[in-house]
Amino acid sequence: MTPPKPPKKGKKAAGKKGKKDVSFSPAPDAADRERLLHGTHHDPHSVLGAHPRPGGVVFRALRPYARSVTVVAGGLRAELHDDGDGFFSGLLPLTEVPAYRLLVEYEGTALETEDAYRFLPTLGELDLHLIGEGRHEELWTALGAHPTVHEGVPGTRFSVWAPNARGVRVAGSFNFWDGTGCPMRSLGSSGVWEVFLPGVGEGELYKFDIARPDGSHTLRADPLARRTEVPPATSSIVHTSRYEWGDEEWLARRGEIPVHEAPFSVYEVHLASWRPGLTYRQLARQLPSYVSDLGFTHVELMPVAEHPFGGSWGYQVTGFYAPTARLGTPDDFKCLVDALHRAGIGVLMDWVPAHFPRDEWALAEFDGRPLYEHEDPLRAAHPDWGTLEFDFGRREVRNFLVANATYWCEEFHIDGLRVDAVASMLYLDYSREPGQWTPNEHGGRENLDAVAFLQEMNATVYRRNPGVVTVAEESTAWDGVTRATHHRGPSGFGGLGFGLKWNMGWMHDSLQYMAHEPVHRKYHHHELTFSMVYAYSENYVLPISHDEVVHGKRSLVSKMPGDWWRQRADLRAYLGFMWAHPGKQLLFMGQEFAQGAEWSEAHGPDWWLLDSAYGAEPDHRGVRDLVRDLNTAYRATPALWQRDTDPAGFEWVVGDAADDNVFAFLRHDAEGAPLLCVSHLSPVVRHDYRLGVPEDIPAWHETLNTDAERYGGGGVGHPDPLKPEPQPWHGRPASIRLTLPPLATVWLRPA
Repeated sequence: MTPPKPPKKGKKAAGKKGKKDVSFSPAPDAADRERLLHGTHHDPHSVLGAHPRPGGVVFRALRPYARSVTVVAGGLRAELHDDGDGFFSGLLPLTEVPAYRLLVEYEGTALETEDAYRFLPTLGELDLHLIGEGRHEELWTALGAHPTVHEGVPGTRFSVWAPNARGVRVAGSFNFWDGTGCPMRSLGSSGVWEVFLPGVGEGELYKFDIARPDGSHTLRADPLARRTEVPPATSSIVHTSRYEWGDEEWLARRGEIPVHEAPFSVYEVHLASWRPGLTYRQLARQLPSYVSDLGFTHVELMPVAEHPFGGSWGYQVTGFYAPTARLGTPDDFKCLVDALHRAGIGVLMDWVPAHFPRDEWALAEFDGRPLYEHEDPLRAAHPDWGTLEFDFGRREVRNFLVANATYWCEEFHIDGLRVDAVASMLYLDYSREPGQWTPNEHGGRENLDAVAFLQEMNATVYRRNPGVVTVAEESTAWDGVTRATHHRGPSGFGGLGFGLKWNMGWMHDSLQYMAHEPVHRKYHHHELTFSMVYAYSENYVLPISHDEVVHGKRSLVSKMPGDWWRQRADLRAYLGFMWAHPGKQLLFMGQEFAQGAEWSEAHGPDWWLLDSAYGAEPDHRGVRDLVRDLNTAYRATPALWQRDTDPAGFEWVVGDAADDNVFAFLRHDAEGAPLLCVSHLSPVVRHDYRLGVPEDIPAWHETLNTDAERYGGGGVGHPDPLKPEPQPWHGRPASIRLTLPPLATVWLRPA
């Protein structure tokens, strides 16, 4: 399909011997000619190609820069008349359209090729019907660029939704970025444009040349491109996956236990900076072993969909169907997911359906008018990030996003989607002042279109992908984020249908408590206990994410007050409390070894802190050893995860010991077996500290102590089992006496 370099215009080849002269030249009429040259023709196939007519078959071709075009059909070779401006035509005395090819001569070379305008559409009525209804759950198989064999001919079918366009052409590396000769046809009222280009194959660069309603042109990347150039380049790439998966065993068993009843501890990763410079395939050799060693059950990847600005960390997406090319190809990304699965690690990815950037080559006013964004400028402009919000009320836009969610799960075997910025989608007045928003039809502030979209997305993902979980990053008290979509709550809305929700309240309150000097903590005791008031209102994840360790918020260990020893002790105690608290766990990279500096995408975690040549290396290694042991004990203790969403799985022993800075509670598994967690967040040792315990446990064994010497602590602990005494305490008939280490959390289980 690739022609040679175009010659200078104005040159024309003389007729060739042995070719049949075509005396009649049924050139396109002036209107068709003008529309084709300006890229505003809605049906180029009705003009170009071969068409029966009285007296024979008309052949027309639009081949810019060609010196001649000859029809080749069996023994017939007929040169078409040069009508100027790249048009060639002729009437051949044939009774029917033959199987033919075109011999196109350029300066210095000739190319025999199929005629793109002899083919029937590659999209059928069912595809167009589903697109029109906004119900094409595999939209990526219909739109975009797909190498295929069509009517026995290899090539690539291109299709794009652009209902406001006056015309669309394909421009790419195969036609020197001049789309004049590759106009697309409009398929009825669907808004979809389509063309099959023979000879175009995998690896070719392309964009869509769109004629806007005002007649001007814009060159746009494919919204459904499955591969892109490496930023800052912006072209889409024709792609075919050849990856062979090896994770069948993982997929078969991942849904055996509901996520909210299973161990779920997550290591959050920004792939580009985890170990800067590594590709997807290099990460596939290093990340699974690191995460496995630390015992996390899952990784959460910050957005991997293509984005133009690395400083957005992936949260301003332009290529919703393409993994970022910065680290490799889509198949390379599949290799990473596969390697994690084979290591027994689930893969979540951040998904960003709330908004998109305004880059003029991407989605913004894609076909000359608001399309993916809301037509109301007040509804379209995101007030915080300078981006555009999706029009969730438009069925084709909803379809684009719902299909995208299933695409990542089905094509890349993603195990979960953490949906970013849900709150900004749910409320019409999000970050808007009075007068900057319009109430919904009921007079409320809820974005009913966004609610319907999220419900449809969750219902579709769960129906199509057993074992997959969706997680909402939602920071308000919206009722029913993790309630089923068909169950209505007090607000009158059905649930949003998420599997889990980030507990932003717990994160904020607990970090605020830890930032206080211990002498002041007794006045803020409620900041660590309040989360249990609402702990069972949703299915929660406890997130210590990237957002908490950037932009002046300091790293996790640096949030703690006092000297280096106290900071590390507080951090260890906090992690022990977090892993025992009802809810799933999430920890951002670098915090597992007490990195002191804020995270920066420019250089990633400070791995040198774990270099044995560094003097304070044992301090950082000790925290990482604790995280490993927390995960190990957590996974082996059903009481810590089996009844996370059941109030019967939690029981305060003492929640009001504010003067002592002590928090003690029991967790119970489905069989009633307990684990006792005691957090002491004061920098003194408390001897003979009495706690009430169940009387039917003959002895308690210390299974984890964040003050252990190997973690960098002082080694205050209980090497021997603790036997209950028949002295009532805390409303219980028996009690044990402990020595509470300073700034530490201790876990005890029945001996």
